Amino acid sequence: MIVTVTPNPALDITYGVSALRPHTSHRVASVHEQAGGKGVNVARVLHGLGRPTTAVLPLGGPTGGVLRADLDRAGIACLGVPLAAGASTRRTVAVVDAVDATVLNEPGPALSAEDWSALRTAVGSLLPTARALVLSGSLPPGLRGDAYADLVRLAHDQGVPVVLDADGAALTAALAAGPTVVKPNAVELRHATGIADPLCAARALVDGGARAVVASLGPDGLLAVTPDGTWRARLPPEVVVRGNPTGAGDAAVAALAVALADRTPWPAALAHVVALSAAAVQAPYAGRFDRQAYRGHLSLVRVTPAAPRACPASRARQDPPDKP
Repeated sequence: MIVTVTPNPALDITYGVSALRPHTSHRVASVHEQAGGKGVNVARVLHGLGRPTTAVLPLGGPTGGVLRADLDRAGIACLGVPLAAGASTRRTVAVVDAVDATVLNEPGPALSAEDWSALRTAVGSLLPTARALVLSGSLPPGLRGDAYADLVRLAHDQGVPVVLDADGAALTAALAAGPTVVKPNAVELRHATGIADPLCAARALVDGGARAVVASLGPDGLLAVTPDGTWRARLPPEVVVRGNPTGAGDAAVAALAVALADRTPWPAALAHVVALSAAAVQAPYAGRFDRQAYRGHLSLVRVTPAAPRACPASRARQDPPDKP
């Protein structure tokens, strides 16, 4: 089983429009709602791959009830932690046209010390049978920036590998706990390190404590700095993938979690990461993927050793953890 943790889940609302233009009104062609948040999206992809998974998340208010009902309908196991009365799960709104997506994220309800303790206990109850742990997304108000570090240590105590997909202090404060893999995108990588060069920035995260870094670079594919080598992985330039990029990073995290659970060698793992994330772009909503595209892309992915070069000595930025 692969456990996913989403401390700040959301009800994802997607509006389809013909073209998004600022400073005007739009006619919405389609509306779709589903349980979301990055870890929930990862769990949905894992479920689509036929991998046993359990999503751990705090739930509150009527919106939390809608999330649980959606996961139940999808057949995705959910271990929900009830929030205090009056706290309601957040919503996100994505406006999607034929070219791109614009996303509006609510901050989410504050979690108390009691809420966090209950969430931590829920995660701990699943770790003895887990083969990988996924920690994904933003931390809600009320939690310290080092909250993920606490869960990384908890998993390591059980011998469970961890994929961390976070930004800012939630990422940098967890590095010292030694997450097995961190998966920033290009913007998050630069934000975490202050380094423009992706390879040097990834090495800075490793120097800060991450055991491996897999950075998604958009059309340029992936850059992976691992204990077994440094690689670049991408589809050939002539393969153009168009669609909704919202869930591509979550599909990449799902592929990484499967690779850790199966102990797949890095080059083969990275091929699956690229192929699955590209197939997610070709699906209409986050947490879904085009199965035929996944199979087709897998044979096309090129994984090559990254050219070695020297980087200035540096470490990830250590932002002070947010105080509750």
